[in-house]
Amino acid sequence: MSRQSIFTATVAAVLGATLGGLLFWRSLCVRRKRIAQSQTEPDSAQREKTTAVEHEVDAVPSGQPPPLSPSLMPVVPLLPSPEKLLEVLPVVVSSEDQWEELWPSLEKELSVYPVLGLDCEWVSVKGKSGPVSLLQMASYTGRCALVRLPLIHSVGQSLPNSLVKILNDSRVLKVGVGCYEDGKRLARDYGLSLGCTVDLRYLVIRQRQMGLSNGLSLKSLAADLLNVPLDKSLELRCSDWEADKLTLEQVTYAARDAQVSIALFFHLLGLNSSLSSRSDDVFSQMLSRCHGLVDVPFCGRGLEEGEEKSLDGERRRRSRRNTSDSSGSGSVSGDQQVPDPRKNRRKPLGVGYSARKSPLYDNCFLHAPDGQPLCTCDKKKAKWYLDKGIGELLSEDPFIVRLKFEPSGRPDSQQDYYLTAKENLCVVCGKTDSYIRKNIVPHEYRRHFPAEMKDHNSHDILLLCTSCHAASNVHDGMLKQQLAEEFGAPLGCEEGVRLLEDSDRRRVRSAARALLTASDSLPQARRKELEDLIKTFFGQEQQEITTEMLQKAVGLETRIFNQSYVPHGLKVVRAYAERGLRGLMELERRWRQHFLSAMKPRHLHPLWSVNHNHAKFLRKYGEDLPIQLN
Repeated sequence: MSRQSIFTATVAAVLGATLGGLLFWRSLCVRRKRIAQSQTEPDSAQREKTTAVEHEVDAVPSGQPPPLSPSLMPVVPLLPSPEKLLEVLPVVVSSEDQWEELWPSLEKELSVYPVLGLDCEWVSVKGKSGPVSLLQMASYTGRCALVRLPLIHSVGQSLPNSLVKILNDSRVLKVGVGCYEDGKRLARDYGLSLGCTVDLRYLVIRQRQMGLSNGLSLKSLAADLLNVPLDKSLELRCSDWEADKLTLEQVTYAARDAQVSIALFFHLLGLNSSLSSRSDDVFSQMLSRCHGLVDVPFCGRGLEEGEEKSLDGERRRRSRRNTSDSSGSGSVSGDQQVPDPRKNRRKPLGVGYSARKSPLYDNCFLHAPDGQPLCTCDKKKAKWYLDKGIGELLSEDPFIVRLKFEPSGRPDSQQDYYLTAKENLCVVCGKTDSYIRKNIVPHEYRRHFPAEMKDHNSHDILLLCTSCHAASNVHDGMLKQQLAEEFGAPLGCEEGVRLLEDSDRRRVRSAARALLTASDSLPQARRKELEDLIKTFFGQEQQEITTEMLQKAVGLETRIFNQSYVPHGLKVVRAYAERGLRGLMELERRWRQHFLSAMKPRHLHPLWSVNHNHAKFLRKYGEDLPIQLN
């Protein structure tokens, strides 16, 4: 090898080694730099996060707590299954101390899910129900308090403030079957105000979890939706809820009604073990799903004359049922929730209505003397004109009568609702075998309308089958409650009740009856307590009790007239009448549109209209018609 080749090879080796060393040193520096960056980035990120939180805290007004970061937000625990919920043992509360001992744990659970399953039990003798004996309240965990109100609310004692407040709390839902009606009983018997109630039957109908032909009792709902059987035997329902000590069967029966109610509520809202959110949002979420159903009395049957009429009818039905139940066994106490289990058959919604035995529309026609059609009518009215000699028969089929005198009015157009024949069928589903008249504008409102708007209003009387009629009345109840809230016209509460129950007079009358019928068997202390109650009422504490005083106490009238009573319907009509004729027409239009939206009738006459006769009213009477309400 030449000297020049050796020199070239040596230079190349040195340059290669130098270049390799430089590359190795550079890669080592880059690696060290990356390691250093990876160690410092978390600290800087944490500093940025801390700085961001500090800025948020600075943005919060003074006196308010800083907001929690999403990772620190309280998470609502999962809901227990109905089976686990029913395994929780109830707690019987017979004194104020027992309630105060239970209340902290119950209050803690209400802060998570602000909802209570609620039910009541009482004793009925010969069809006459006594005051509420037991109040059942269950939280979302199944913890159930069975509050024996008569033992706590004894003479001279008041109910615990925390119990009174939670029942009236508008931020805690009370759910059950008939819980609104239970609230009225609590108000009547103990002066308690039960607010924010939701009847589960409304949720069933709204969610369409079951067909309208299924039962809506608590037992049926528990079996159909939760697959949970409820023991509704006559023995338990009619047991003595005022006994000195409740049996294990009574305690289990009572607790299950409240526990199943809250389980049904979460099931119907679709919250089965799946809700995970901020706890302060839970109430608003639940309330939004119950929109329009809060504090609404359930109207499974029509309340055309107001709720008082419905309650009277219910009282009479229970009286008949309890009388027949007690015929073979002496006086029997009863429960309000379920029918006699000896007749354990589900009744479809609408059973109990009296369907028409004859068609509503005979489709007879009246003609003017010149032959112009005037209207349709029933055959009885058409024959009346013939019998009086003021009409002549033109045709048998169809039945047409021509009047012999000039009518007071003629239709504006031959395309008029009253000039066309109408079918005898349910306008909603089309059934023809049974139907009943439906007042689209309920009578409790229409009855207060001025005479000008009450004549010839058969346009607002339609035929519905019994099931559709019952369903329509349920929807009507929702609109009634909405009107009640809008115009301060309560349904069924104290301002909307004609007669109020005076609890003091009722206690005095009961005490007098006990002294007259069972004075010898009463303990000395109890007899003195009852006598003092009567003497205090009559203001004769220093005198001895006399038979005359007892007889006077027995004859006390416990119901007093409510001076502030204004019927719900009248109050609503008055509010609309303040805007004159147009206001009342708006109320009519609202009810007609409500029927269309709620029931979606498929067989309604094409000329039926939400604005029927409104243009005619304005043309005939003018907007300034003086409104004279009935």
